[in-house]
Amino acid sequence: MTLIPELLPPLPGEVLHARVARTLRDAVQRGVLVQGARLPGHRTLAAQLGVSRNTLVDALAQLQAEGYVSAGERSGTRVAVPPASAFAPAAQSPLPLSAWATRALAGRITDAGGVYAVDFRVGQPVPDLYPAGAWALALARRAGQASSGQLGLLSSTEPGLNESGPNELGPLETRRALAAYLNAERGARVTPDMLMLTGGTQWALDALARVFLEEGRVAATEDPTYPGARAALAATGATLLPVPVDDQGIDPAALPPHATLLYVTPGCQYPTTAALPAARSQAVIAWARACGALILEDDYAADLHHTARPPAVMQGLAPDRVLLLGSFSKSLAPVTRSGYLVAPPEVVRVLAGTRPLTDRAPGVMDALALADILSSGAYARHLRRARQNIRHRHDTLLEALATHLPGWQPTPARAGLHVHVMLPPHLTETDAVTLARRADVALTPAAPLAVLPRPPAVLLGYAHLSPEAIRDGIRRIGESEL
Repeated sequence: MTLIPELLPPLPGEVLHARVARTLRDAVQRGVLVQGARLPGHRTLAAQLGVSRNTLVDALAQLQAEGYVSAGERSGTRVAVPPASAFAPAAQSPLPLSAWATRALAGRITDAGGVYAVDFRVGQPVPDLYPAGAWALALARRAGQASSGQLGLLSSTEPGLNESGPNELGPLETRRALAAYLNAERGARVTPDMLMLTGGTQWALDALARVFLEEGRVAATEDPTYPGARAALAATGATLLPVPVDDQGIDPAALPPHATLLYVTPGCQYPTTAALPAARSQAVIAWARACGALILEDDYAADLHHTARPPAVMQGLAPDRVLLLGSFSKSLAPVTRSGYLVAPPEVVRVLAGTRPLTDRAPGVMDALALADILSSGAYARHLRRARQNIRHRHDTLLEALATHLPGWQPTPARAGLHVHVMLPPHLTETDAVTLARRADVALTPAAPLAVLPRPPAVLLGYAHLSPEAIRDGIRRIGESEL
């Protein structure tokens, strides 16, 4: 007599016949139903499982299509395969990872996770600063054009690009709007043929690293720096050289004799928030020209300067040598996945040629909605409101630190969504994180962002928190330190 198992617990959204098929499939794989065993007739089996005959028939049809059972007029329904253990290897062999994958995994920085009463960890979205109404209207307008074929796909008048599908650079309409915005607001020197729309800065970093770096080449980065940039560059096998940062940003005197790429955040150094003076920008460009390097300028916080007008981008000083990377994930919302890369036309042509190996082309609907947001003035209005809110929360954080943690030394930030805080001499970063955790508060330690030794510091993300939550979090840490 064949032993029929009980139905397995349902999975979310699972229909009944799929649940029956999963139960019988699992029994075959575990050897409960052995190869060659004859199953009871449909009515009997359906009754044993507590389902209707029609549900059972649908489940058996699925298993027969997968090869788990066979059916004949006289032989009935029989198990057609041995248990899964018959095919299982004796021991789990390691995955045959490539050298690139091994290096990429080694460069990851993982967060400890957890839920806290107040969470100052960096990198969190700021949902209440998201212009949901304007974005929804722009998307709705473009969705209404979908059936008319006017979604801004490839224009065959652009030479050198794919003429059979979406433009690898993104819709021309969006690139025109973005070029106008960058030239007017960021002091860039951009034409649409120098622009490629991306899914974000990380995509651009990975694409540029794959195109320009390999084992035997050298890339330089600020230190400390954005870990995603370091990981993308290091995954290629190139040698990474850290260049120290002080209170004015990267030190040009410490740049290496030669490099293929240099990654910098001159407008708002990550994570220290320092702004690079004009003289240093000129020195970095002169270095790049002398050794033939390309500068990757990450303008990640450009639209979030909340004390004064942001400094012009370095790209405007040397468009032949500086590649500008930007994203709207912080100033709009991560869900938009809208970013851009500005580069000399010859670099853009190379990237357009290699892009189909990864994601073919950027999303058209989001890109065209972005064009509407930029052209209509909705983005500028949104930024004015967002900057006021961010400034208020920034000042609230500084006031709370001065009141409850006077020994902690914050660097007032002119841009971005976090504050860099130097710790008092008696505290290590581990001490500070532990102290905060006891108060049900989370911080980001700064040490994992640096290769070279630096004084202990922490990062406090604040823009996603209400002023009340900011005060409460700092008060909690101050009381825990007593």
